[in-house]
Amino acid sequence: MNSSLRIPLLVVFAMLAFASNSLLCRAALRETEIDAASFTAIRLASGALMLIILLRMRGVRPSSGGSWPMAVMLFAYAVFFSFAYRDLTAATGALLLFGAVQLTMMAWGLWRGERIAGWRLLGLVIAVGGLVVLLLPGLAAPPPHAAALMLGAGAAWGVYSLLGRGAGEPIAATGGNFLRTVPFAAALILTAYGRETVDYTGLAYAVVSGALTSGLGYVLWYAALPALSATSAATIQLSVPAIAAIGGAVLLAEPITARLLLASAAILGGIALTIRKKG
Repeated sequence: MNSSLRIPLLVVFAMLAFASNSLLCRAALRETEIDAASFTAIRLASGALMLIILLRMRGVRPSSGGSWPMAVMLFAYAVFFSFAYRDLTAATGALLLFGAVQLTMMAWGLWRGERIAGWRLLGLVIAVGGLVVLLLPGLAAPPPHAAALMLGAGAAWGVYSLLGRGAGEPIAATGGNFLRTVPFAAALILTAYGRETVDYTGLAYAVVSGALTSGLGYVLWYAALPALSATSAATIQLSVPAIAAIGGAVLLAEPITARLLLASAAILGGIALTIRKKG
């Protein structure tokens, strides 16, 4: 592969994978018989299996990386994500998730004494205002319980990301974390015993979400990250909700409302201001 094309292609495929997680989960829960608990458990187990295979191919012991606190956050993200998508469109869910991740990490920075002023402060105010616009009661507002679950998923992923800063080699850490979620996934299935439903199509969606768009998607992203600045990496991820919105409209015939467009512009534009380089 041409070295000048390698990083752009890795980034494109990684962002498509991340957006596809929203599309696959929404499609599975809306159009197949699979329930949210089963989708979550199969997704995590499939991701763990894929990463174990990749790590074994590299001669790395799968349990050598990661930690139990990170695994708990990964599991919480996956559970909230799936249960939220029972009642959210792909676009709304991706926007809430992405906004919550970024705001969680910003809140941690503020708690640790980081100063946010000028354009960054304005961006934070605009982003929070966008979330308020999206969640205000009204005909086009997402169901409050589903929105709360997705915000919880974003907060969990934000904490997971913060914990991951000192977790060592990213692929080994991700593999170890996925592996540690398997007991939690088994417990989740036990709590849903008698109410779980799985059909072949739903099973396929969950496996693809876990093995490919989660497990392999993270590998592609981590391969690209060393060549990107922190600002570039954060900015690139602004594309995920937009890709999910387009995919939801084209593949799932989901509406793109004026409220969603306004909130998206505010949230994504505000976050773009907060991560802009100084000067």
